[in-house]
Amino acid sequence: MARSQTTRKALRSLTWLLVLIAGLVGINAAGVIWGGGSWTPKLALDLEGGTQIVLAPKLESGQKVSEEQMAQAVAIIRQRVDSAGVSEAEINTQGNQNIVVSIPGQPDDATLARIEASAKLDFRAVLIAGAPTTSVVGADGTATPVPQGPIDPNLSSVPAVAPSNGSDLNWITPALQAQYEQFECTDENIQAASTAPEDQPLITCDFTNTVKYLLGPVEVSGADIADASAGMVTSSTGASTGQWAVDLSFNEEGTKAFGDVTTRLNALTGSQNQFAIVLDGRVLTAPSTNAAITTGNAQITGGFTQESSKTLADQLKYGALPIGFQVQSSETISATLGSTQLMSGLLAGAIGLILVVLYSLIQYRALGLVTVASLAVAALLTYLLVTILSWREGYRLSLAGVAGLIVAIGITADSFIVYFERIRDELRDGRGLESAIEAGWKRAFRTIIASDTVNFLAALVLFILAVGNVRGFALTLGLTTIVDLFVVALFTHPMLQLMGQTRFFNGGSTFSGLNPQALGATYRGRAQFAPAQRVSSEKLAKSSKEALKRQTIAERKAQQSSETKEEN
Repeated sequence: MARSQTTRKALRSLTWLLVLIAGLVGINAAGVIWGGGSWTPKLALDLEGGTQIVLAPKLESGQKVSEEQMAQAVAIIRQRVDSAGVSEAEINTQGNQNIVVSIPGQPDDATLARIEASAKLDFRAVLIAGAPTTSVVGADGTATPVPQGPIDPNLSSVPAVAPSNGSDLNWITPALQAQYEQFECTDENIQAASTAPEDQPLITCDFTNTVKYLLGPVEVSGADIADASAGMVTSSTGASTGQWAVDLSFNEEGTKAFGDVTTRLNALTGSQNQFAIVLDGRVLTAPSTNAAITTGNAQITGGFTQESSKTLADQLKYGALPIGFQVQSSETISATLGSTQLMSGLLAGAIGLILVVLYSLIQYRALGLVTVASLAVAALLTYLLVTILSWREGYRLSLAGVAGLIVAIGITADSFIVYFERIRDELRDGRGLESAIEAGWKRAFRTIIASDTVNFLAALVLFILAVGNVRGFALTLGLTTIVDLFVVALFTHPMLQLMGQTRFFNGGSTFSGLNPQALGATYRGRAQFAPAQRVSSEKLAKSSKEALKRQTIAERKAQQSSETKEEN
């Protein structure tokens, strides 16, 4: 027997649902096998515990940190951590002196780099560049050891002629030349270089300690960067070179400054043609200038990996910390709530689910089984999505996120109730069951979309504006709202289409929940109306007396005239 068009549509929708579930299972399985994923979602700080890092500001003697600087540092660190995903981290100040960062689980090196690095980026013109050495070659070609100890105070530290720009060699005074010759590429010297004044020359090294630089003052600041992103370097033909880089976009002020500097450097030769990109006191790269760059876009290369390029891009995008920080302590902390609260939350969700199931079975009888099955499918899809987000985006399930999942039970069940009641309304208007299912679906789906859209927008606004655990609640609420639409469209409606063709439901069984007589239908098929209910003679007499009392004078005269004509 050939299948009807309705049956084919229903089976097609159910097939797509199976494909969706199989795809999610496949993605999660791939993560478990090759990507370090898991079949269970990661838990947040309040349920699992994690690592607490205390950051202390690096201050010079007599320097104090302001409340504004601490608040700005907390905001930047939070943005850096959140850029890796909703990790449910907690960032707070401690006594207006330290910053305490609590991260679920054991953070990786990239996350620690996001937190600790100040990411102070400057662009300086190169004055001198060369290999670190302990000897100096004189005018006669003889190499003599570099003098060690304090710089001769008689050497002038003031330029004889005022430098006209950042590439002017007049910046190199005798005292500065002596400092450059004695400078060694050690971590201690580089750390001191990271706090050097921006309006003065800088002596530093690259990250490999193989090149030593004497740089001019800062000409373009990292504060002029409008956006930063990680990407692959491409050739002139558009082909990928396999090398990772950080792409920068400058604001209006930075675009002008960058264009002016590259225009000047393009006319110079040797080391003076280089424009050094300095990150936290070290030269990240010092490319030669082949043309003036006036578009406001630049690219940083220098042996990046995918992770390191994304880390640097995030640091530059969200800004440099107003002050430097160093890790004062790092220790493992226990869960702030623990498994007891998690079990209590799950128990509350189970009780709510049981109540929803009982109400559905009492109110809709056998039709309530569709609610149970739909909730099970929604739970499966949500669980798979949460585990994938936990693996790919660093999402961690907190108690607030569990609360969002519990609230979603009511939202999902509400969609089913709207659909069921629409079908019942169509049955009361005299439609057949199959027709009532299709007509009810068209009306109910518009209502479900409107309701879910409002819920999703509320979750989206909450996710954007909130921080910490509240974002986890907003994420699970928005996620389950989207899942609800898929379940209703790909499972609930197709199941009712198939059930509507069975004898149990289409025949109007009392236990089906879709019995037209029990629903008070007034129309049963074409030109077949339900018979009027029988009224007892006693009630009929009372109604007649009441009708006589309420007659108007005109109605009484008309009735008397009619009775007179009948007698005649």
